[in-house]
Amino acid sequence: MKSELEQKFVNLLEKHQNIVHKICRMYADTEAQHKDLFQDITVQLWKAYPKFRGDAKFSTWMYRVALNTAITLYRKQKRRVKTQDIADISFKIEADYYDDTTEQHLKLMYAAVKELNDIDKALVFLYLEDKNYAEISETLGISEVNARVKMNRIKKKLRTIINP
Repeated sequence: MKSELEQKFVNLLEKHQNIVHKICRMYADTEAQHKDLFQDITVQLWKAYPKFRGDAKFSTWMYRVALNTAITLYRKQKRRVKTQDIADISFKIEADYYDDTTEQHLKLMYAAVKELNDIDKALVFLYLEDKNYAEISETLGISEVNARVKMNRIKKKLRTIINP
């Protein structure tokens, strides 16, 4: 039988699990890495949950813990040799729904974002999630002005990476 704390945590995790999945997509290259990262983030969230005071929204706190976990694990994995699962390379899309131009633009965008440092990746992720600068600054622990300045610099950097 689950404790009240555990039940509350599970309910909140189920409600906001898309946050974790989106972060996993940003930092994981394969389905296996995605699953591992999701599990690692869930463990870290559970370990930190008893200390959650409710000063911020649960989703904001969740972003912060999940991003910190992903960044920490990503830095550790940078030292390893990268491999790619063949199952991730070959996939089938119905011709009616396939737009090669859009697909190429998305690939360029994701490749460019992967070249950014960990904090900049997190900022782009939150920006793409339509978070306002107040929420971004609270999640990343930086000032709102700093978040705006960083985002403008990141946009310029991404343009340079995509269109050298």
